[in-house]
Amino acid sequence: MHKWLSVVGIGEDGLSGLSSIARSLLDRSKIIVGGARHLAMLPTDDTREKLVWASPLQTTIDDIIRRRPESVCVLASGDPMCHGIGVTLSRQIPISEMIVIPAASAFSLICARLGWALADVETFSLTNRPIASIALALSPGARLLVLSADRHTPGKVADLLTQRGFGSSLMTVFERMGSEAQRRIEGVAAAWNVADLADLNAIAIAVAADRQTLILPRTAGLPDAAYRHDGQLTKREVRAVTLSALAPIPGELLWDVGAGCGSIAIEWMRSYRSCRAIAIERHPTRLEYIAENASNLGVPELKIVAGDAPAALANLPQPNAIFIGGGVTVEALLETCWNALAEGGRLVVNAVTIESELTVLQWHSLHGGELIRIGIQRTGAIGSFVGWKPLATVTQWAVVKG
Repeated sequence: MHKWLSVVGIGEDGLSGLSSIARSLLDRSKIIVGGARHLAMLPTDDTREKLVWASPLQTTIDDIIRRRPESVCVLASGDPMCHGIGVTLSRQIPISEMIVIPAASAFSLICARLGWALADVETFSLTNRPIASIALALSPGARLLVLSADRHTPGKVADLLTQRGFGSSLMTVFERMGSEAQRRIEGVAAAWNVADLADLNAIAIAVAADRQTLILPRTAGLPDAAYRHDGQLTKREVRAVTLSALAPIPGELLWDVGAGCGSIAIEWMRSYRSCRAIAIERHPTRLEYIAENASNLGVPELKIVAGDAPAALANLPQPNAIFIGGGVTVEALLETCWNALAEGGRLVVNAVTIESELTVLQWHSLHGGELIRIGIQRTGAIGSFVGWKPLATVTQWAVVKG
C-alpha cells in the first residue's frame, strides 16, 4: 500500500518553519489531524476536512485508520517519534504506510540551549505517566529532561525532588521554545514557587542530592529498610541471588506470584526502564505496601493484581519469567505457572518449608534445572556479646522451560 499517512512535526514557528517536503505533504493531504493549537496555524480559508484529537485518543486514531487510503496529514509538536503521536500511530499502522517528518524535539532544543549532550541525559514524558517514574533516575550529577503534562507539572516535580532528598536540584523550565514568546525560568527545587507557567513546557533537571540523602543503586539487593513490609519480604541477600537467577532482560515481563511487599517485582523493573512486572498478592495490607513501595522506588507502573493464585493468573499476558516466593504447595499453582511460560521462559521458586521443598524436588526431577540452598547469617546481640544469627535457609529451584 502507498504511503497515505504523513506525520509532520511542527515547531512554535508554525507553517513558516516547515521544510519544503513537509509543506508539500501537508498541502496535498485531503484530511488534516492535530490539536486545536496546530489546526489554528492553518489559513482560515482552508476548507479541507479536519480532525481534532478527541479523548480518548483512540477514537481519533480509529477515525484516521478508517480514512485509509485517503491522504491524511497529522500535525504534531516537535519530533513525533520522541514520546509523540508518531510512536502511538506506528503501533497500529505499518510504518511502510507512513512518512514521518520530524522537527527539532523539545529535548534537542533544551540541550542546545544548556550545552548538554543529549546522549548523556535521561528523558521522560509525564503527559501520560506518573510523576514518580522519574524517581528511578535520581542520583547526584544526573541530568533529566522531562516533558510536562501541563503548567502544574514543574511544581509537582519540585515537590517530589524535595520529598526524596533532592531539593538542591536545579530546575530550568522552558516555555514555547522556538517562538517569540519563549521563556526560561530557573530555580532550586526546594524553593520552587513559580505558578504562572504555560501548559506547553518542558523541564531540565540537574540532579543534586541533599546532605544525608540515601542514594539507592539500580543493582539488585536494595537494603531491607527501603521497603515497607509486615515481615513478608525476600531478604536482601536472597533477593540479590533470586534476581540473578531470574536474569531480567530489557522489555521482558515478570510475574511475581505471592509478591508480599513487591520487592522482587520492583527490583526487576528497576534493572531496566523497559522491564515490566505484575505483582500478584491476596493480602489487602500487602497490596497497599506494594503500591507504596513501587511509587517510592521509581516504578509506579508496576501492575498489581489482587487475588489468590492460581485463579488470579487467568488472562494475564504471557510472562518471560515467573517468581514464586510462597504458596508453591497450593494445588495447581506450579502447573499453571509452568504452562504459562513459553519455551525459553524462566521459573524461579524459593522454598523455606519442608513441604514446599518436597514439591520443588518433585518438579526438579521432572524438568531439571538448578537447585541451590541459600544460608545467610547476620550478626546480632547475644547478651553483651555479638554473634552470628542465621536466617531461614532457602532452597531455590531455577529452571528454563524447554
